[in-house]
Amino acid sequence: MTIETRAVLRGVRLSDQKGRLVADQIRGLAVDKALNLLAFSPKKGAGIIKKVLESAIANAEHNDGADIDELKVKTIYVEKGAVLKRFSARAKGRGNRIVKPTCHIYLTVGN
Repeated sequence: MTIETRAVLRGVRLSDQKGRLVADQIRGLAVDKALNLLAFSPKKGAGIIKKVLESAIANAEHNDGADIDELKVKTIYVEKGAVLKRFSARAKGRGNRIVKPTCHIYLTVGN
C-alpha cells in the first residue's frame, strides 16, 4: 500500500527558476537525506522548501499515520505565480519596471 501526502505553498516570494534549482536536488531522495541537504544549502529557496517538506512529513505522520523512516520525496515541482510589478523612477521622467516574481511549490511524499 502506497501512501502519498501533499503539502502546498502558494505565492512565495521566490522566482520559479531559482526554486527549481533546489527542487531538482531533492527529487526522489529519502526525507532525512533531503532535509540534511536543504539544511546546509546556501540558497534562499532551500529554507523555504525545507519548511514545505517538514509540513508534508507532519501531514503524512498525523493524517495518514505513515512511518517517517520510509518516506521519500515522490514529486516536487515549482510553478510560476503572480508577478508583483513595481517601478523605479529614472532620469528625464522615465521609469524602469521592477518585477518581483512569486512561485507555487507542490511537494508529495510517499513510500
